[in-house]
Amino acid sequence: MAVKDKDKEKEKEKEKEKEADKEEEKPKEKVKEKPKEKSREDLPTEKELIGSNKEVSIIRLVDALVEHGFKARASDIHIEPEEDKVRVRFRIDGVLHDAFIFPKQLQSEIITRIKVLSGLRTDEHQAAQDGRFKIPMDDSQFIDVRVSVAPTYYGENSVMRILAQQAQAYTLEMMGFSVKDRERIERAIKTPFGMILCTGPTGSGKTTTLYTIIRILNTAEVSIITVEDPIEYSIPGIEQIQVNSRAGLTFASGLRSILRQDPNVIMVGEIRDEETAGIAVNAALTGHLVLSTIHTNDAPTTLPRLIDMKVESFLIASTVNIAIGQRLVRKICSDCKTKEKLTEAELKSLADLHSEKSWDQNVYYVGKGCKSCGDSGYKGRIGIYEVLEVDDEIRQAIVRRADASDIKKIAIKNGMTTMLEDGLNKASEGITTIEEILRVIHE
Repeated sequence: MAVKDKDKEKEKEKEKEKEADKEEEKPKEKVKEKPKEKSREDLPTEKELIGSNKEVSIIRLVDALVEHGFKARASDIHIEPEEDKVRVRFRIDGVLHDAFIFPKQLQSEIITRIKVLSGLRTDEHQAAQDGRFKIPMDDSQFIDVRVSVAPTYYGENSVMRILAQQAQAYTLEMMGFSVKDRERIERAIKTPFGMILCTGPTGSGKTTTLYTIIRILNTAEVSIITVEDPIEYSIPGIEQIQVNSRAGLTFASGLRSILRQDPNVIMVGEIRDEETAGIAVNAALTGHLVLSTIHTNDAPTTLPRLIDMKVESFLIASTVNIAIGQRLVRKICSDCKTKEKLTEAELKSLADLHSEKSWDQNVYYVGKGCKSCGDSGYKGRIGIYEVLEVDDEIRQAIVRRADASDIKKIAIKNGMTTMLEDGLNKASEGITTIEEILRVIHE
């Protein structure tokens, strides 16, 4: 009997142990579920991106990297191989920032995953390739990404341009054009023929300006066709043609074919050579409104640049309606904006610099840096512009082949606001800082 009692006690102890084990397992299940409940509003950390264990999901890593860049407001993600590591940098508000360091062994897998997403050749490692892909987000929207892969000394690198669809909703006012400059652009848009040219360095917002103008022109009564390299944003109601040099479709050949498509408005992504310049000017002469970009430092230099491309001066004088020079500057973060006083020396140097209009205040604004702006003091960007309207006096200067400085003097006399002046006006209004204006214009 004593043996049986002992057996019963042992069985009871085993049952209690099983129940205790079950209770211990319950919290563990809850702990596993917590990552699933985590909001995607929280940015992935470096540990989450590369994983705490040795097994890394490359698919999740690339997706998280793009999502992290999107939520950090990055325009570009640079994946740069080095001798013993892979460096990832984000371009936020026009300035590159270090983001992550990955182990060197992940380099080929990351690049291969990006190539697969972009439809590029995974067996090609010695030539540059371009492509694009989309990544879905939780709120039924997609992140559109443009990809460039190129061979470097330490292996292939990749730059991913995040194309924010919000850019489609810009207006001229939101982009930072003054009332006077908006009126000039609206007058040029209403003209049924001629050329509207945007000028500035790469990344100065020229394409966004042209898309904004096209959105204004995009009505049921108008046929709009574009030739672009690449097509950055798709716009409903507009025929957009992608340049394909391998198939012989260049800006010049695309422009020729467009003229047979009965358009009212033509947008050429960029005037790069004499042939494209000649066809664009002839299209403007034959009753089309032509929009394009050209690489010069400011608006007045645009007109002599076309002469350098072997376009006759009298044709430029009769076709160009306006030339818009522009740069993008960082805006002061509204959460940490503070006032500061200028010293007498700073006031004097500003007065010399801002010769068109005296600087009559000794207060300016800066961002101290906070969590909202990542301690940079800046959040978002806005344009600074100069809009040169081609009037009779400037036409005469073009015909006599006046240089850019003479054209600039005439334009200022007739009311043009220079980029520097527009920038300093924005600094005095507390939109940006004086340092940012001088950084961008390189004065």
